[in-house]
Amino acid sequence: MTGQMNAYLLLAAPLAPLAGAMLAGLFGTGFIALPFHPRLSRLFTISGIGISFLVSLYALYHTAQGSVLSHTLYSWVSSGAFDARIGFLVDRLTALMMCAVTSVSLLVHIYSVGYMKDDPGNSRFFACTAFFTFAMLMLVMANNFLQLFFGWEAVGLASYLLIGFWYERSSAATAGTRAFLINRISDAVFIVGIGLLFSAAGSFQFHDIFALRHEIAATTLPGTDWNLMTVSCLCLFVGAMGKSAQFPFHVWLPDSMEGPTPVSALIHAATMVTAGIFMVARLSPLFELSDTALSCMLITGGVTALFMGLVAMVQNDIKQVIAYSTISQLGYMTLALGASAYSVAIFHLVTHAFFKALLFLVAGAVIVGMNHDQDIRNMGGLRKYMPMAWTTGLVASLSLAGAPFFSGFYSKESIILALRRMQDMPGSHFALIAASAGIFITAFYTFRLFFLVFHGKPRFGKIPPDPKAEHEKTAPHEHLGIFPGETPHGVPRIMTIPLAVLAIPSFLIGAVMVAPIVSGDLLGPATFTDVAKHPAILQLAADFPGTIFMALYELVSPTFLLLIAGAGTAVWFYLVNPQLPERLANAVPVLYRLLLNQYYLIFVSGKLLALGARLSEKLRSLGERTNFSERVVTRFVLFLGNGLWKIGEIRFLDGLITNGSARLVSCFSGIIRHMQSGYLYHYAFVMILSLLCFLLYFCR
Repeated sequence: MTGQMNAYLLLAAPLAPLAGAMLAGLFGTGFIALPFHPRLSRLFTISGIGISFLVSLYALYHTAQGSVLSHTLYSWVSSGAFDARIGFLVDRLTALMMCAVTSVSLLVHIYSVGYMKDDPGNSRFFACTAFFTFAMLMLVMANNFLQLFFGWEAVGLASYLLIGFWYERSSAATAGTRAFLINRISDAVFIVGIGLLFSAAGSFQFHDIFALRHEIAATTLPGTDWNLMTVSCLCLFVGAMGKSAQFPFHVWLPDSMEGPTPVSALIHAATMVTAGIFMVARLSPLFELSDTALSCMLITGGVTALFMGLVAMVQNDIKQVIAYSTISQLGYMTLALGASAYSVAIFHLVTHAFFKALLFLVAGAVIVGMNHDQDIRNMGGLRKYMPMAWTTGLVASLSLAGAPFFSGFYSKESIILALRRMQDMPGSHFALIAASAGIFITAFYTFRLFFLVFHGKPRFGKIPPDPKAEHEKTAPHEHLGIFPGETPHGVPRIMTIPLAVLAIPSFLIGAVMVAPIVSGDLLGPATFTDVAKHPAILQLAADFPGTIFMALYELVSPTFLLLIAGAGTAVWFYLVNPQLPERLANAVPVLYRLLLNQYYLIFVSGKLLALGARLSEKLRSLGERTNFSERVVTRFVLFLGNGLWKIGEIRFLDGLITNGSARLVSCFSGIIRHMQSGYLYHYAFVMILSLLCFLLYFCR
């Protein structure tokens, strides 16, 4: 059923945050005229995202009733087969993503009012975050590849601006650059996939390509025997690997912690990293025709979920632990995509958005209370000082670990069950083993973080005071810590409101959505699964016991034992016998250093970037020493410029076009002028002569 939603009302969803971003960016920062008060920047951006959230609820209501809107607003460029259109596709998948993005973004913006209140770049921050939301909404609402790619690249640009927000720190500037460059590598392959599909279908519109998908799957890449659909899907998946931080493109995501904590919540919960998962789900009719691409997803997702979770077990920076947790959970979503359980992947995306945003905002409250110290080895016993952070952090931790009845349990357990019901696809056995092992690992690092931060003996107050710091105004993002004699302090009330609100969906959203997702058809019209070839999702629906019984059955399943084992190990290591982790690290120093240094992948990527920079500098200096540019390039440019000036401008533009047209008009007017004699008989003669010519022509 179509035509029930107002296309121009839906247009307000992306444009309202864009308007807020423009007002805050142009007027709040002083780019145009004198800067107005940061409160106005916050008001404009939060109001814009609030409007977008209301429009998203409107879209969700109508799509739940069966409405689907595919509307083209206008054609941007049209030349032959190339037709660049701007339009929207709003179905249940789009509406669900819109609600997740706008709700999390709205709460993060409210939280940021307190977190960023003392930062001098306040208006710039809110302008960038609102632009981030606009870019993500343009991506999820796209009905063609060009608009999807616009949102794709705009999200990457916004992440670069926000990760390097504190650009005066070299580490932040480097992190933003690394994220930008790594995403450019995967995006280049993504463009190839889009180009292959356009060359085969002659259109960028999703529905046109879906209609021709079987014909595309029956052809090969010219000059090879490779299936065109498989090559296209693999290229598209490489793009998803970069955006959604899949191994080995994940190295940019831990570095994104250099940005403010609300930025981390936005990137990890509802915007950039979910773009790749959404893209694959949106293009599910194409991926269903390539078992090779699905097998690659299973292997990539399994490696990411397992090995990135291992890294999270030994990190000491509170945000780094949560960052590697995000990468591991994105691996679970990729596993669901590889199992053709696209709706389950989106289900875990939505539940993860809420509890991961909550976990990051709790971490932000802890960081503020600890005077911007992020090392969990300097914390402990914070439950006494931050009861709200402890309560909401417990909800987020239980949901992340997959405890029964919490939202993360329903989505993660659905992924495990879908993997168990897969047929013998290459990589399926490894995927199941990795996902099962990840249950123990996730429970361990989640409760390790929770216990080290909120329980045990206080370990803060050991940093010696710096006499200079007492007399200097310190930037709010500098890592100071708690000095001897001090205790952690509270946070502004406006930062606690989003924590309380996010705790509700972190606990309940899984139970609310599991039946419509798993046994119902909530996302069925928006995603496609060939159940004849990939029956896992169909069997999962057939075996669904109900919301309550699904959690009760978990209490006697092997996965629950793995969960208890992981949580119990964390209790033993960090509450009962806190010296044991250090002894274990000393017993296996090579493995510990390997995990602590994140498999040295970030070190290697940094060296490669530095090598590229040094190589370009050497080439530049070589050119300066040999005067190559002066002798060759400059002379060629001068020769070409002189030629274009003499031939193109003087002779063609001035001589032929400008002066030539003037001479032509002057000559013609000189001839016509003689015919204007002012005598009546001359005019009568011309009229008779013209009539005679007319009759002779038509009466031949």
